[in-house]
Amino acid sequence: MAKNKVKHIAVAGNIGAGKTTLTEMLSKHYKWIPQFEDVEHNPYLSDFYDDMPRWSFNLQVYFLHSRLKQLVDIQHGKETVIQDRTIYEDAHIFAPNLYEMGLMTKRDFDNYFNFFETLKSMVKPPDLLIYLQASVPTLVAQIQKRGREYEENIRLDYLKRLNEYYNSWIEKYKDGPLLIIDVDKNKFPEKEEDLGEIISRVDSELYGLF
Repeated sequence: MAKNKVKHIAVAGNIGAGKTTLTEMLSKHYKWIPQFEDVEHNPYLSDFYDDMPRWSFNLQVYFLHSRLKQLVDIQHGKETVIQDRTIYEDAHIFAPNLYEMGLMTKRDFDNYFNFFETLKSMVKPPDLLIYLQASVPTLVAQIQKRGREYEENIRLDYLKRLNEYYNSWIEKYKDGPLLIIDVDKNKFPEKEEDLGEIISRVDSELYGLF
């Protein structure tokens, strides 16, 4: 009856979907180790915002490496880790979006994506991917509520385009178990019963409990 130990849960979703909040809540409930994106120490971010076409490839390779390192650490470690954002989102959402916006050349994008595909074949997918699906109005409301200065000027068309990339990636996702949470309806940050519903669905996916 012993199943392989669950080692890796990943939370994916657009900007403002609630990834960090859910990661914190589930890590507390299950005593998992939370892993967040390290934006503070990224050496390319400020250059990227100054000159996006020049630094887009470098930035994406940096993200790819840091997430790959996280995955390798998870696989070699003994703890169960819940990860805020995944290696897939860079490759299937953010890099294609930069390319479509004319901020990354076709040559760089193809090189990057082929590199991602090779790396992906070398690491295991998450034991469970939780996708926080949200409409643009919900994302905007949550972004405004948390009031991060650098997010104030995010454009609606940008969020909408990212949402389209997210939804098309999730429709095709076949790498492992997937749990989709409708954040327009499920208000887990405010409502305990909504969080409870997510926990029972996670239990069911991971441990076969109903």
